[in-house]
Amino acid sequence: MKIMDTKEAQKIHFSSILTRFHAGYFRISLSLCSQALLWKTLSEPSDDSHKIRNIFRMLPSTAFILLWSLALFALISLSLLYLLRVFFHFDMVKREFLHHVGVNYLYAPWISWLLLLQATPFFKHEGVCFLVLWWIFIVPILALDIKIYGQWITKGKRFLSGVANPTSQLSVIGNLVGARAAAEMGWNESALLLFAIGMSHYLVLFVTLYQRLPGSSSIPAMLRPVFFLFLAAPSMASLAWDSIYGKFDSSSKMLFFLSIFLFLSLVSRPALFKRSMWKFNVSWWAYSFPLTVMAMASTKYAQEMKNTASHILMLFLSALSVIVSLVLMIFTALNSNSLLPCDADDSMHISTNQRSSIV
Repeated sequence: MKIMDTKEAQKIHFSSILTRFHAGYFRISLSLCSQALLWKTLSEPSDDSHKIRNIFRMLPSTAFILLWSLALFALISLSLLYLLRVFFHFDMVKREFLHHVGVNYLYAPWISWLLLLQATPFFKHEGVCFLVLWWIFIVPILALDIKIYGQWITKGKRFLSGVANPTSQLSVIGNLVGARAAAEMGWNESALLLFAIGMSHYLVLFVTLYQRLPGSSSIPAMLRPVFFLFLAAPSMASLAWDSIYGKFDSSSKMLFFLSIFLFLSLVSRPALFKRSMWKFNVSWWAYSFPLTVMAMASTKYAQEMKNTASHILMLFLSALSVIVSLVLMIFTALNSNSLLPCDADDSMHISTNQRSSIV
């Protein structure tokens, strides 16, 4: 009898985990996968012979392999959990898809896989494996594009002015990451297609978010770290254009400078994030991914400029990105019991009032 009670309790506990798990947890994989790609970018051979860049080339390859493996393990674990959620709680996944914030995080797993694919040390970007995996990961992004962007244009209740929020930029980032991956394997036409889709919608989205139109979706105080996604879109756009054009030209530089300006605008307003830092939340991981993407863009900028100032900027942003990621890993490990709370009062998706917590 006790054994049966234990098994029943385990089933209830597991079901409770699945009900509280959501696509927002893929912030963790976004951060780890982008960090792996940053380390690869810093350590790969280039024509940049500056002494600061040579410091990064001294990074042991074993450390990169371990980081890539950690990112892969985290992404597989999160993906399996979400697949189980789809299988056992499809109604909650459907509500997440219909939510103006939750639907944007459905891009996160595919972005993570594309970032990890570009960071892989095990096969070349021009190979068949890379091509097949790219198609597997880009098709869901295009399907989401057709659905979401179509709603922005045609559906009265889901006009962009009514549903726009900082997480909407994940749809843009998904296209830009896919464009960079396509350019890396030589598919420049496909890369241009994805870049055009992403940037055209980014311009409209950026203006909409700046205007903060009446009726647009607000962000709860505890979840304001997602404002850092403002940095990720222009930074990733600069990287994508660099891969397409083959050079970190003026267009890439302008996009990178925009991300720097937005970064300074956010860090100069610490009061905006004060309430979100009172208690650990998985939304803290929203800090890491944008900083890492901006650090990657800074490496390309330094490689193009080849002066001390650009390399100091690269060193600062790369170090900041690594430190933030390490701190988040430590806090996540120390607060692992609170990541997926099992008490019945924390019904993130069941309660209508709390569904905004998937930001």
